[in-house]
Amino acid sequence: MKICIVDGFSTGAVLTRRLNDLGVNCIHVQSEPRTNGFLQRSFRPDDYSLDFGYTDDTPALAGQLASLGISRVVAGSESGVTLAETLAQQLGLPTNTPAGRPARRDKALMYQTAERAGLDVPQGTMAGSPAAAAAWFTASGLTEAVVKPLASAATDGVRFCRTPDEIASATEAILAKPNIFGQRNTAVIVQERLIGNEYYVNSVSAGGTHKIAEIWRYTKRASDGPMPLYDYEEPVDPHTAEAKLLTAYTCRVLDALGIQESAAHTEVMLTARGPVLIETGARLGGATSPDIIDKYLGTSQTTLLAAALVDPRTLLDFDDQHISWSGRIRNVEFVNPTPGRASAEAAGTVATLPSAIAVCSSITPGEPLERTSDLTSSPGYVYLAATAQSAIDRDYALLRQWEREGLHIQ
Repeated sequence: MKICIVDGFSTGAVLTRRLNDLGVNCIHVQSEPRTNGFLQRSFRPDDYSLDFGYTDDTPALAGQLASLGISRVVAGSESGVTLAETLAQQLGLPTNTPAGRPARRDKALMYQTAERAGLDVPQGTMAGSPAAAAAWFTASGLTEAVVKPLASAATDGVRFCRTPDEIASATEAILAKPNIFGQRNTAVIVQERLIGNEYYVNSVSAGGTHKIAEIWRYTKRASDGPMPLYDYEEPVDPHTAEAKLLTAYTCRVLDALGIQESAAHTEVMLTARGPVLIETGARLGGATSPDIIDKYLGTSQTTLLAAALVDPRTLLDFDDQHISWSGRIRNVEFVNPTPGRASAEAAGTVATLPSAIAVCSSITPGEPLERTSDLTSSPGYVYLAATAQSAIDRDYALLRQWEREGLHIQ
């Protein structure tokens, strides 16, 4: 069996390894001529038997893949979604609905599509200039809003604003540079800031059947910058009322967006008025360690997707109503408060925490390390696990103390 991975970065790199373990021959394609260094660090070329790199001739690429006998085309990360679905359609392979493709990348279309399906979405607009963005905010009567690119990921460019001037400045900054995938930002989304508990729901779909692999709750912290920082995330027991509400809402989102044959990463805010869509990506969730989730849950989203790609019947057999986590677990994002040179000892120091089970560093020792302002500037993350919540809380507090004392810099 041969599977083409488009942009095998982030968790997509782990997917390729899972497929290799199942005896799949993986081929790689790149959707853009240049790749953000944050993503490129995760790429493992040796996991592929062939790497086509980037080409702007999609029909020719489809012909080459057809000659190889490709069975599936899959997005490895957000940047690869559109090309993966386009190639799959041209090859006559299973993929998400072609009509919904634009709405799976363009957030303005995503909200419109979800709203037409009767789903609650943030009050907002698309704006092509700082003046238009500021004018909408003034007319909206909102006291706070979020400004973000139309199509990006990993909190790239996201800003919380309270005044028309802040809205205009955030819009200007986004329009002045490409997004994390190197694509030009032509407009922004301006929308209400949602208040509530934020979650992400990782799913896998095949033949229009959706299975929920994981639900996690975000905790964020205040920062000196224009937006809160990701602090940590913890899994949600699938048997709880909140999990059932999130599952039902997410499945409706997947149906509305035409996600029938892929993984999906859906972010939802549970507000006083109920669940509200933040966004959905038709791909695996990023910045996680599937090995850890496999160990503590039994099957991660990545492992479930790999199995379903090889044999879709495995997805139908997966009982997402009877999964449970063994022990307490928390995924903590590193936060570097002071710029400097990246330390070579930080990861080893974090690993000494009694509850640390996996340390994932995203830095190169000796290189410049900026102050953490978003996910892309975080030095990495650590999974803490224990039978008692108090053990995790203790080690978490110690980690944050070490960071304030300069853990991540020389």
